Amino acid sequence: MTSQTQALEGRFTEDGALSACGFSVVVVFNGTNTFRGSLEDVKATLTADRDGLSLEGTAHVPSEEFFDAGNHPEVTFRSTSVELGDDTTARVEGELTIAGTTREVSAEGTWRGPVKGPDSLARVLIDLETRFDRRYFGFAWQAELPGGGEALAWEVGLDAHLVLVQHDD
Repeated sequence: MTSQTQALEGRFTEDGALSACGFSVVVVFNGTNTFRGSLEDVKATLTADRDGLSLEGTAHVPSEEFFDAGNHPEVTFRSTSVELGDDTTARVEGELTIAGTTREVSAEGTWRGPVKGPDSLARVLIDLETRFDRRYFGFAWQAELPGGGEALAWEVGLDAHLVLVQHDD
């Protein structure tokens, strides 16, 4: 993958009205049901400078049920590597923190931009997805089904749709 840093320069932050993060987990006892939830108040910064690209972000956990929001109200991410390919593919590696536990993850997806909007500000779109075993972050709840098997899949999907606006500062 070719790193596309020459087209990007400066600092880009989220457009709060257009950026979103969510999660999904298969509910096994329903067979084909996937539970989906949203994270709130998404904040993200993409920095492109002579050192390369970096991406950081936070999102607020809206409820107690899945992510222990009372004790850990935010999910955070800090990149260690950002690759934006000439073919619009994106690969980001970094540290994901959920419920006070930090693990290394890789996310893949696509990107577009920069494109100037009606306000003459450049925008970049990055869509990323990662999957991980929820036990890595301390979520080991499980229920046995009466006929055998487990009620909830261990794998969780986490996705980010980021519309980032360039700033002059």
